[in-house]
Amino acid sequence: MTGDQPDAVAKLVGGLEKKYKHQTLLGVTGSGKTFNMANVIARANRPTLVLSPNKTLAAQLYSEFRDFFPENAVEYFVSYYDYYQPEAYIPRTDTYIAKDADINEEIDKLRHAATRALFQRRDVVIVASVSCIYGLGEPSEYYNFVLRFRKGEA
Repeated sequence: MTGDQPDAVAKLVGGLEKKYKHQTLLGVTGSGKTFNMANVIARANRPTLVLSPNKTLAAQLYSEFRDFFPENAVEYFVSYYDYYQPEAYIPRTDTYIAKDADINEEIDKLRHAATRALFQRRDVVIVASVSCIYGLGEPSEYYNFVLRFRKGEA
């Protein structure tokens, strides 16, 4: 770490220990914000959710955090829609437009892997886009679908 980075990481970790609800790390492009956050995550040693404003930045962060944490469960959780058109009605022309969507099956698998990692591991870093977290339902509902098997059980 160089420059202000050690102090920034120490203050952010201190804020976590003091249970601050909100903290902000500001920096210009290329100043090492992602590197700082990786250091905070490593020192905090707890499951982490990294929210990104869009899929493009989420993909970049996912790649970088996988490099920072090759042994951890770094997972990707973004909207699985490649295309989404909500239903609409245009009164002026009395036109109804039906809902239409294309779901990306690979992204859907990554979302399930992310959810599964939360139940199975503590070294989890989930990189997500903000829009994907709406309408997910209760975690307990997902957990109710978990089946546990042990070696030797019939």
